[in-house]
Amino acid sequence: MKLSFIKPVYAHCDLPCGVYDPAQARIEAESVLAIMKKYDGYDEVGKTRALFIKEERAELVKRHLWVLWTDYFKPEHLEKYPNLHDLFWKATKQAGECKHHVEPEEGQKLLDQIDEIAKIFWETKKA
Repeated sequence: MKLSFIKPVYAHCDLPCGVYDPAQARIEAESVLAIMKKYDGYDEVGKTRALFIKEERAELVKRHLWVLWTDYFKPEHLEKYPNLHDLFWKATKQAGECKHHVEPEEGQKLLDQIDEIAKIFWETKKA
């Protein structure tokens, strides 16, 4: 028996809310960078906690970027911005690199990449 009144829905979560924003990834990346900048000032216990939190936040950056990439952006966006796939690939790889480093330059690189993605995102929202 087929239920004809049930229709599929598509969204980044279980509800079709349509809310997407690169700010989610950026906030987590800002946390990663802040931890990197303060890392040398922590004692051994603080360093252990900082590494755990930094890695957790870097993983959240990856998650937020992938939701944006796989659920928000469409083929027409890729046609208009052919470097979009490469930007996302590099940014998610950089988030992974931030899990392995404590140098602030690595965190700043991630923020810069997210800013590039955000610029394109907001341009697509104007269209």
